Amino acid sequence: MLGESLDPKIAFGKALRRLRKQAGFTQEQLALEADIRRTYVSLIELGQNQPTITVIFRLAKALRCLPSDLIIETEKECWLQ
Repeated sequence: MLGESLDPKIAFGKALRRLRKQAGFTQEQLALEADIRRTYVSLIELGQNQPTITVIFRLAKALRCLPSDLIIETEKECWLQ
């Protein structure tokens, strides 16, 4: 049986922050590449906002990965606890 998992909103934010930093982007650079506001990137990373599927696809394109990679990384974050 798996233990407690991290809230998916928080896990997505942590995964996004990690992937953004691995790509060498600031929040501002990622926002520019994904055509979204920097404050929105910040709120996603903090787990305060949940991105739409459209935003997930934009973020993935900016990070040069598949949208499913963002979900897989979120799953990993959820179960690291």
